[in-house]
Amino acid sequence: MQINFDESVPIYVQIMQAVMRDVAVGELAPGDKLLSVRDLARDAKTNPNTVQRAYMELERIGIVETQRGQGTFIRATPGLAKEVRSEVTATAVRSFIDEMRRLRYADDEIVALVSQGLNQASATGDSSADGSDGDSRDQASRRQSTYDQPIAGRPATDPNGGVH
Repeated sequence: MQINFDESVPIYVQIMQAVMRDVAVGELAPGDKLLSVRDLARDAKTNPNTVQRAYMELERIGIVETQRGQGTFIRATPGLAKEVRSEVTATAVRSFIDEMRRLRYADDEIVALVSQGLNQASATGDSSADGSDGDSRDQASRRQSTYDQPIAGRPATDPNGGVH
């Protein structure tokens, strides 16, 4: 697995963000097992302590749970995906607004630029412009993870997500 990390953000934070994105879009479902710390560290070409820190932080905020001797799993909490999606979205929106204000855009200019960008994306056929991710497949045939392969401990070619 090849991961291109952004040097401006700590690696453990980027791992956390990737897991949260995968939960938000349904690529990781409640009960899915994540790759072991060692396996993800090897695939991501990073230190196992970095992956362990990401998993510990995800557990602290209630996204995952670790079962001794079994591994780390996405928590089976009702509404988790929706909650995580809302949080990821709010973070992205806040970041975007902060950056636009640093560039000294007024609120009405920001709205106009977003509207213009949506119109351009629609005109070019970008399926993400309509709020969908361009993938109408159901949970049983989830897309690959943010990484080259799912972060969960199952092969990318398994459309059923393995045995749960």
